Amino acid sequence: MKTAGAEPRILGEVDLPGVRESVARARSEVRRWLGGDHPMIDDIVLVTSELVTNAIRHSNSRTRDLIGLAVTAMEEIVYVEVSDPGSTFSGPHVREEPDVEDGRGLLIVREISLEWGTREHGCGLGRTVWCAIRAAPLPDDPSAPEPVSG
Repeated sequence: MKTAGAEPRILGEVDLPGVRESVARARSEVRRWLGGDHPMIDDIVLVTSELVTNAIRHSNSRTRDLIGLAVTAMEEIVYVEVSDPGSTFSGPHVREEPDVEDGRGLLIVREISLEWGTREHGCGLGRTVWCAIRAAPLPDDPSAPEPVSG
């Protein structure tokens, strides 16, 4: 839970061009910011990849537009935020069709995250899609790495 005086720590921020190659750069930046030994690095990199991909594919982003990526930590949570120009036609939503070939990015984000959401910044001002990931697996989590004995 959030405690009084707890301030988020910015782990990294970057503006990326609205092009496909930015997805790989976003993954690389997150790995650099968190370090390869972070216990939730794979989940955080995966949601970053999905959110940046969605920002490029489903917003009004053009090559000259920038996609903002910010990763912050507060207590036991890592937050990933991706800001884009928004869309005049629709907002981010989870597709529930299990047999579709693509379009399941937010379904993946929803399943991995503790929570996720959007913030609209006003007409023509874009939006931010964010998610919160536990900073470490739960002790009884079967996907948690096995302790190494020495």
